[in-house]
Amino acid sequence: MTMSSFVLTVVCPAKRGIVAAISTFLAKNTCNIVNSSQFDDPISGKFFCRIGFDSEGGKNIHDLEQSFQPIAREFSMEAHFFDSSERMKVLIMVSKFGHCLNDLLYRWRIGALPVDIVGVISNHLDYQKLVVNNDLPFYHIPVHKDRKQESEDRLFEIITETHTELVVLARYMQILSDRLCKEMSGQIINIHHSFLPSFKGANPYKQAFQRGVKIIGATAHYVTADLDEGPIIEQDIVRVTHAQNADDYVALGRDVEAQVLARAIHAHIHHRVFINDNRTVVFPATPGSYASERMG
Repeated sequence: MTMSSFVLTVVCPAKRGIVAAISTFLAKNTCNIVNSSQFDDPISGKFFCRIGFDSEGGKNIHDLEQSFQPIAREFSMEAHFFDSSERMKVLIMVSKFGHCLNDLLYRWRIGALPVDIVGVISNHLDYQKLVVNNDLPFYHIPVHKDRKQESEDRLFEIITETHTELVVLARYMQILSDRLCKEMSGQIINIHHSFLPSFKGANPYKQAFQRGVKIIGATAHYVTADLDEGPIIEQDIVRVTHAQNADDYVALGRDVEAQVLARAIHAHIHHRVFINDNRTVVFPATPGSYASERMG
């Protein structure tokens, strides 16, 4: 018996009968639901749903999508089917801070982050050897103040050539244009410390130390034209005390940034994140997903 695993995501106006219609459709198409998450937002009036299922009848995504169209139209759904065996194509961008890049490459190498990394872009050469040693393409795109358009044109070329589906800013310290943010809306993830807006500019951890903060955090969010204000995907914190110094703050900050970014990417590539105006709906990981991915 041919068995395929898929994910169905649905966003639509909230109304009665949505879940019944979806489950009935899957049952009639010899599909078995293995996990399901849903959220009815009373503020936006939207219904969000993610369903993981196995197809026992050997139907492909195209067949399922076509058969599902009448239901999608009836409920005004934005519905997408994904093949769980297909890995998302990810392009990583980095500047001079390499902790997130190193962490992502390690997770990717051991199978804990099941993606296809199509390359790493940097405006510096610091991590060229690291990337090449991982048998990945390295693209050096310098960014000059008076030639930024040339740099972004080259970035667009690479995104197109590699069929990139997700861009990860792993501490990439250049501002992307409004054009890129709009054309890849919901497909660019950034990571930064959570001291904004209180401590801006250089040495935010030193500023935080001087102010005696008690928690250090990190935020991963989708990139929009509004700098560092896109919909938040993941956050975390670590506590600090008076006995720690500014260097400790930096070290702890790097650890939490790497963890938060990896979790945000994990949620995105498994279609667990839904943009809800300027917020997100993030469904929890399915039981056993991390373990099975590490074994893959």
